[in-house]
Amino acid sequence: MSDVIVNDNRLAVLDHSRLRANSGKPGAERGRISVRDVDIVFDTASGPHVAVQNASLTVRPGEFVCLLGPSGCGKSTLMNSIAGFVPPTRGDVTVDGEAVTEPAPDRGMVFQQHSLFPWKTVKENVAFGPLMAGVGQNEANGVARTFLSLVGLAAFENTYPNTLSGGMQQRVGIARALANYPSVLLMDEPFGALDAQTRIMMQENLLDIWREFRNTVVFVTHDIDEAVFLSDRIVVMSASPGRIIADIDVNLSRPREQSLLTSPEFMALKRQCLDLIRKETLNAFQQQNKAG
Repeated sequence: MSDVIVNDNRLAVLDHSRLRANSGKPGAERGRISVRDVDIVFDTASGPHVAVQNASLTVRPGEFVCLLGPSGCGKSTLMNSIAGFVPPTRGDVTVDGEAVTEPAPDRGMVFQQHSLFPWKTVKENVAFGPLMAGVGQNEANGVARTFLSLVGLAAFENTYPNTLSGGMQQRVGIARALANYPSVLLMDEPFGALDAQTRIMMQENLLDIWREFRNTVVFVTHDIDEAVFLSDRIVVMSASPGRIIADIDVNLSRPREQSLLTSPEFMALKRQCLDLIRKETLNAFQQQNKAG
């Protein structure tokens, strides 16, 4: 089955049956994340620093969860533990029942800075993951073209990253993360450096992609509007050391449009999150004053 998707005024024809066959089990059956009693402690010159404390979290397959909290609260550290970059000091992290001990293709990662290879073309950047997984060059190029079409960048496959805008670079980053057909997509403030209008467009584009493939998404942000607009659940973390202090269901209808941002339901969720974040930010300031 093929569909025609409009992105950036271009038409991209996507072979959905091929994508689903390559991705193994459908996305809705894969991607269960379990974080149990996790502490993450770093050794520093001034002694041990507890970045994450006693964190427990379950993310269901196909769910979109935002980690929200004040700066320095351990959101990115917890995500990096799910990615396999940072081992927990205590507790365990599993994906689909398998212990996470290192990065793996079942977990795609998108960073705030695009981290593309500047010496490779856009297509070569996206094809890199499949090639490393043992896919042949022609198939890897086909996968790259498919996902570049999905994010509206088919016409830019032979360009280099430094010629693209920030938003376009992040779209390449998303395409690259999806090219291994991961069951989990981890996103660490990927739109934080973008201007407001580009950020809105990227949020809408991300929801279109998620609605199509239903990967499990864990999305780190400190922007409350972004968290409410995107997610099924918002997990709020405390000021350092990072603890999970709230797990909020976002019962807003999908698909979501920008008109939702002024609805009473949206504003109520925003106020709930704002009150929690304000309290934790004040706690962080008090801790910093005491430390000083």
